[in-house]
Amino acid sequence: MTSGSPDLNAARRAVDLDRAADETTDVLVVGGGITGAGVALDAASRGLAVTLIEAHDLAFGTSRFSSKLVHGGLRYLATGDVATARESAVERHLLMTNIAPHLIRPLGQLLPFTPGVTARQRGTGTVGMALGDLLRMRAGTSRRTLPAPRPVSARTARALVPALATRGLRGGMLSFDGQLVDDARLVATVARTAAAHGARVLTRVRALALRADGASVEDALTGSRVELRARAVINATGAWSGTLDDGITIRPSRGTHIVLDARDLGDPSTALTIPHERSISRFVFALPQHDGRMIVGLTDEDAPGPVPEVAAPTEPEIGFLLDTLNRVLGEPVTRDRVLGAFAGLRPLVDTGADSTADISRRHLVTASAGGFVDVLGGKLTTYRRMAEDAVDLALALRGLPARASRTATLRLVDRTVPRSDADPAASAPLVDGVALTRAGVEYAVRVEGAMSAADVLDRRTRVGLVDAERARVLSFVDLVVAETLAALD
Repeated sequence: MTSGSPDLNAARRAVDLDRAADETTDVLVVGGGITGAGVALDAASRGLAVTLIEAHDLAFGTSRFSSKLVHGGLRYLATGDVATARESAVERHLLMTNIAPHLIRPLGQLLPFTPGVTARQRGTGTVGMALGDLLRMRAGTSRRTLPAPRPVSARTARALVPALATRGLRGGMLSFDGQLVDDARLVATVARTAAAHGARVLTRVRALALRADGASVEDALTGSRVELRARAVINATGAWSGTLDDGITIRPSRGTHIVLDARDLGDPSTALTIPHERSISRFVFALPQHDGRMIVGLTDEDAPGPVPEVAAPTEPEIGFLLDTLNRVLGEPVTRDRVLGAFAGLRPLVDTGADSTADISRRHLVTASAGGFVDVLGGKLTTYRRMAEDAVDLALALRGLPARASRTATLRLVDRTVPRSDADPAASAPLVDGVALTRAGVEYAVRVEGAMSAADVLDRRTRVGLVDAERARVLSFVDLVVAETLAALD
């Protein structure tokens, strides 16, 4: 595979890993989530030689467990963190206009005026939406991209979200934000764009130890150990950063979501924004998805102890999300209607705050005692700015020359799954009722770097969010992945 192609696959990985072991790269990026992929793209687009390593798969950790919003920071305004809200609004503008308009759509978000939402919550929410609209204008986002917030009547509110309780409903406030087609797809797309600029993207390569001039790593496929040399190293492993730099203390916060059938809420066209009880700064969102599902989240719970590879939602969190949602619905959604649940860990920097909810979401970029750069904290929406800051510091720290960042105007590559007219079976669902085709699986393996059925189901598509659907299609995907990988050899 030649430099300049965005295609990621097992064959390219093998070639790139051999070359990475023989050469000294300008920037070694550790971590294949949205921050690491963003760092790789920022550095590669400046003309630097870049190698990215990831212990598992792209978007394996926190990045695939978000609310899938590109948002302007309503919560930050409610807590007075105007700087973070301003940065979020600017980065949202860049993503929706320059960088990834093909991956983001505007989504209405309704704050319902029901008896379950207090007058204080209505008032502060309305003011917050108005302030958010000012930040939208300051960022340069047109109202064609994100319409202005406006009050709506009870009738309109029910038309937008048919499951809303009618008793005591006094309309609501409707605002707009950006919604990703999928967060894991954003990560893969950023990584593919980095590859198109020459970056080596190596999944299943685990960093064992970092230093200023490289890393000791292990190829998870063969068990072989390799020394990678680099002029600068950036640790972008998020909640796992402390395992590679004992000089930083991460305080992970668990954010849990549940998955519902959108029909249980009347197939709403708009999301719900529901304040926590007795709070004006914390919310639960019920977000309609393009696949007929609803994602409801999210929690903010301390997650002390060793960081797991994949966080697990808890029953109390699931119950809390259902209870909060049901405060504004006419008919409650019961536990048996939950199709799936997932949780991610926010990589927050420990500040000694009483609760993780009180820790700022501003990102931190810092030089470690070992001479490499750590980047952590932040939000999915601001990944590009985090990456730019990390590369700037790494180059300054190591005395490397490079052009200024280009990513504010650099459009991400597109994703087009081929449709096979000659072979209709390739375009038919692998299993009735599950929207996944053989062509889609082959594309994930040949172009998006998937190497297992889990990669396809959990990170290139979102079939894996619904446990029953995942189980039904798993054996078929296993077979197609194996056949496609064999054809690449």
